[in-house]
Amino acid sequence: MKIFLIGFMGCGKSTLGRKLAAKLGYELIDLDHHLEKIAGCSITDYFAEHGEDSFRRLESETLKSMRYPANCVISTGGGTPCFYDNMSWMNENGATVYIQMNAFSLAKRLENGINKRPLLSGLSEEELIRFIAGKLEERNPYYQQAAHVLNGISLTADLVIAALEPEL
Repeated sequence: MKIFLIGFMGCGKSTLGRKLAAKLGYELIDLDHHLEKIAGCSITDYFAEHGEDSFRRLESETLKSMRYPANCVISTGGGTPCFYDNMSWMNENGATVYIQMNAFSLAKRLENGINKRPLLSGLSEEELIRFIAGKLEERNPYYQQAAHVLNGISLTADLVIAALEPEL
């Protein structure tokens, strides 16, 4: 089974993905890392050189054309579900899990690495919370289409497995 983890940056897709894949004995695929290999540069550099539209096209094409193992956990980028028909494609091709968190909790998780994330660099704590809240409002209609919406606070691999149990 393919398990797609979706949610805003900082919600724990990569960390939870590693733990979930290890617990299930599945392969982990980090879509952002895969995109960086294809592009030959960081996502930040790709954005700067080619723009968001080009990145989103590459992201969608990569998502849909990859050869996935039968059993894997795919950690997606925060915006992946929100462009083209990516969300419906993921729902048709596996189980989708939205790791839901509020803006304040996400800001707390992101504040230490804020300078590593170009969209967030230079924002004060209050500006960061406002920025995240706005993005969540934009993205929520897509995120909420996930088959499983789970609270990201204290979310463990075991809780995800319990939610997916009927499908595993």
